[in-house]
Amino acid sequence: MELDEAIRTRRTHKAYRQEPVERATLDELFELARWAPNHNLTNPWRFRVLGPKARERLKAAAEAIETGSGAKLDRAPTLVAASVALGGDPVQDREDLLAGGVAAYIVLLAAHDRGLAGYWRTPAVLRDPRGREAVGMGEDEELLGLLHLGYPRQEQRPPEREPVARIVEYLD
Repeated sequence: MELDEAIRTRRTHKAYRQEPVERATLDELFELARWAPNHNLTNPWRFRVLGPKARERLKAAAEAIETGSGAKLDRAPTLVAASVALGGDPVQDREDLLAGGVAAYIVLLAAHDRGLAGYWRTPAVLRDPRGREAVGMGEDEELLGLLHLGYPRQEQRPPEREPVARIVEYLD
C-alpha cells in the first residue's frame, strides 16, 4: 500500500473479528513506532499489550468508575495501552508527548497497512489511579490512549474533511 493511500484510507473501527493480533505482527508495529521523530532521542513511548488478566483488571477498574464502561474494552481482541515516560522538564515532556502521539499513529497506520483495523481511545479509566495501576502505568507516565487492534468486520466510509485552504495559512 502506498503511503498516501494508507493515510487516506485508515479509519476508526469499532467492530472486529475475534482473532487477536499475532505477537510477531505487534512486534513489527512497535518496531516501526520506534522510528517516530523525537527530540534528543528520548524514545519516550511505552506500549503495553493487555493479556486476559490485565484486561480483566482494567475492566474491573472501569466498572468501578462508571457502570457499563468496561464493555467497550471487549470491542477489539487486542488492546494496547500507550503512554509516554516523562522526565520532569516541561519543554522536553511536551516534546515527548507529541513524539509519543506520532509513535501511536505509526502503530495504527502500520496496522492498517497489514489489513488490521484500529481505534484510538482515551478512556477515563486510564486517567484514574485504579486504571493506571491495572495496566502498570507509573506516576512518571502520561496516557496517550488505548489502541484497539484487530481484523475488521466491515469497511468504514471516509469522513468529510476540511478543504486544505481552511486549515493552512501561508505567511510572508
